[in-house]
Amino acid sequence: MIQQPSGPTLLGFDVVLVGTLLAAVAAVAMMLAIYAAVTVRDPMAKRVKSLNQRREALKAGIVTTPRKRQSVVRRNETTDRLGQLLGTLKVLQDSQIKVIQQKLAQAGIRNKEWAVAVIFARMVAPIVLGGTAALVIYGIDYFPDWSPFKRFGGFAVALLAGYKGPDIFIQNMVTKRTDAIRKGLPDALDLLVICAEAGLTVDASFERVARELGRAYPELGEEFSLTSIELSFLTERRQAFENLAWRVNLDAVQGVVTTMIQTERYGTPLASALRVLSAEFRNERMMRAEEKAARLPAIMTVPLILFILPTLFVVILGPAACSIADAFSGDGPGG
Repeated sequence: MIQQPSGPTLLGFDVVLVGTLLAAVAAVAMMLAIYAAVTVRDPMAKRVKSLNQRREALKAGIVTTPRKRQSVVRRNETTDRLGQLLGTLKVLQDSQIKVIQQKLAQAGIRNKEWAVAVIFARMVAPIVLGGTAALVIYGIDYFPDWSPFKRFGGFAVALLAGYKGPDIFIQNMVTKRTDAIRKGLPDALDLLVICAEAGLTVDASFERVARELGRAYPELGEEFSLTSIELSFLTERRQAFENLAWRVNLDAVQGVVTTMIQTERYGTPLASALRVLSAEFRNERMMRAEEKAARLPAIMTVPLILFILPTLFVVILGPAACSIADAFSGDGPGG
């Protein structure tokens, strides 16, 4: 004889047990949220080390001889060995390394030597994932019901995921960092206008803006701090602005850099040019927000049908369904 659940049931599941599990999940989520809120740290704390390293490298490049500069730069033995291995295999190209180094800089990774690790991951990941997929699909025949076409498709997807996985991961980091910088750029330009009108120099203005916006927009604060350091130490100030455009994959930053270079060259008023750029960026951000708001009804249709309406039906019809199920099972008052 099959033992019936003692409590009310819905579609064969014990409602009390399911509610208890959901309550436990909610309690764990609440504890995690409280822990995340209590342990808030300074977002610029992790970036100070890289900024100090860049300052020391620029300072060493000015005050030391070219022979002693190599001792200041810290080498990574792991990436050096990977570079030697890839150089032996003739798969290391300078143009490819430059492209990956720019992507890493746009993702916030300052160590250019990691470009060699990315190329190595491109070469090793397809072998590892492809070999694992071949072993699982063809070797031990873990999916005996799959057709030959489906087997080959699974093996091809594993190979493609291994080859494109590092690029997709880095591009995802670049996209997130670019969006964070885009959000804070209009506010940063407004502060730059205030600093310029107050009589501060360009490098002092960048440093002041980075200090004020470091907590709200840590990515933008890091880039402005690095630009301020390079403006203070590089012999050509134009190179510092071009480095900022090279590190940030954003057309708005390209416009700011062009304005800064023209101001340095021709002596045009900096405050008026930055004020115009700030107004344009704010209008662009408002238009982007309006576009997202216009797409919201179409985007919410699928979650409404899949998640919200079923939950609403369960809340409304759940008690009645439980009563009907108990009545038919003979557990009701008249059973």
